[in-house]
Amino acid sequence: MPIEAFRAQIPDSEIDDLRRRLDGVRLPDQLPDSGWSYGTPRDVLEEWIAYWRDDFDWRVVEDRFNSFEQGLAEAEGERVHFVHARSTVPDAIPIVLTHGWPGSVVEFLDLIEPLRDPAAHGGDPRDAFHVICPHIPGYGFSGPTRQMGFHVDRAAAAIAGMMQQLGYERYIAQGGDWGAVITRRLAEAHADHILGAHFNFLLAFPEDMSAPDAWEGVTPEELQAFSESAQRIADGTAYSEIQGTRPQTLAYGMHDSPAALLAWQLEKFEAWSHAPLDEAYTKDQVLANVALYWFTNTANSASRLYCESKRAGNYAADPWAGTVDVPVGYCRYPRELTQTPRAWAEKRYRNIVHWTEAESGGHFAALENPGFFLEDVRAFGRLLRD
Repeated sequence: MPIEAFRAQIPDSEIDDLRRRLDGVRLPDQLPDSGWSYGTPRDVLEEWIAYWRDDFDWRVVEDRFNSFEQGLAEAEGERVHFVHARSTVPDAIPIVLTHGWPGSVVEFLDLIEPLRDPAAHGGDPRDAFHVICPHIPGYGFSGPTRQMGFHVDRAAAAIAGMMQQLGYERYIAQGGDWGAVITRRLAEAHADHILGAHFNFLLAFPEDMSAPDAWEGVTPEELQAFSESAQRIADGTAYSEIQGTRPQTLAYGMHDSPAALLAWQLEKFEAWSHAPLDEAYTKDQVLANVALYWFTNTANSASRLYCESKRAGNYAADPWAGTVDVPVGYCRYPRELTQTPRAWAEKRYRNIVHWTEAESGGHFAALENPGFFLEDVRAFGRLLRD
């Protein structure tokens, strides 16, 4: 099936319906002085609802997307929406940037042009990339998935199929969260097409954490970071159990109530960021992401990726006995959920050529710390060129 051109254009009637829903929202009670300890606070949500209803402009988001070439590919029986920004530099390297949950291509919008045309943004033209940003099937403009059993390995195959349809036989893959699991799978199952794999989220654990040699080579600093992240995981990942077992039940709230969808995502933007929510992002940045889920009706199918992957045994937290042999780059952001020691990573990612540590940033690295993310990706690409 040939690639179809795509243009973002939500009907006015849907925007009007959203405003009516935001205007008539019914909120629950909250215990006094509880802050974020029970989830998204009511006063925070009220503030964001008011801004979404009265000040946020979805058409600006559409214009951002429509300033780039976009398309819809068909792969693995699902739709794959993508932004495609070709560079004019003759030897530019293709790079596919894959988001995670609860993210989207919105995370990369400010980075596409600096990656595509570095000279126009104070960089070296030799660092140019052909930039491809897909929405994972089931997310954003890809629309809801249409079949049972569409798990993360099939998502990787769909993105590989999209890249082949675009004519890219060799490319760099980059990802965080689900995008990291997809990138890992691309580097395993589609290694012939992968020049290198860059991660801002890395999964590699010993088979037996209690074994005497499991912690060999782990530095005190890495141990502390791992321990702190383990506490955050224990206190903040019940969402994955719900999405991994009964996503349909959860989805009724998020598809009927924009306030429910907003609260579900705000809690993660707050918990997984290095700076407080209002310091890490503008309201327009976060609401662009939330509104994208709302208008595309993908909260359910995005959650369903957890369930399908758990049932298939390739969920992000499932044991993984594979290896990645292509050149690997990794940047550790201090507020990311996973804090993998290098000694563990090297046993699975066997050709690590680039390892950096950012001073700030978290799960949404490209959005929270875009300057460092940009330079880190450029540095990795430079290593592969050299």
